[in-house]
This record gives sequence, structure tokens and C-alpha cells, in this order.
Amino acid sequence: MQKKLTITIDDKIYEGLHKIIGRGHIGHFIEELVRPHIFNQDLNAAYKQMAQDEARESEALEWSEATIGDVSDEPR
Repeated sequence: MQKKLTITIDDKIYEGLHKIIGRGHIGHFIEELVRPHIFNQDLNAAYKQMAQDEARESEALEWSEATIGDVSDEPR
């Protein structure tokens, strides 16, 4: 579902968007710029919550240490 949003911007900015992005594409362009700022907040909170789980972190460290021997500097 989409919502319509009315914003006010400087005339020169609008003209530049219209010229570079093109009519009918400005909304999508702005949405793609804003998206990471909205959804990264949820992702950062999830990472912080995962990092606080000491048992999970210990298991992840054990797993990563066990796989280090799978990597070789020797050419195949």
C-alpha cells in the first residue's frame, strides 16, 4: 500500500530532480534514499539484542574459531 505525501522543497532542488530523475520517478528516488534510514534502526536494535545474548555469542565465537582451519593460504 502506498501513501501520498506532500513536501515543500526549494525550486532549484525540484528543477534538478525533475531534470535528472525525471517526471514520475521522483517519489521512487526519494523513497530509496530514505529507506535505509528507516529500516536500519530496526536492524541495529536487533544486532544489539543478539549481542546481549551471551550464550549465542559464545556459540558463534566457538563456531567461527572451529572454521578458521578450513581456510588455507595455499593455492589450489
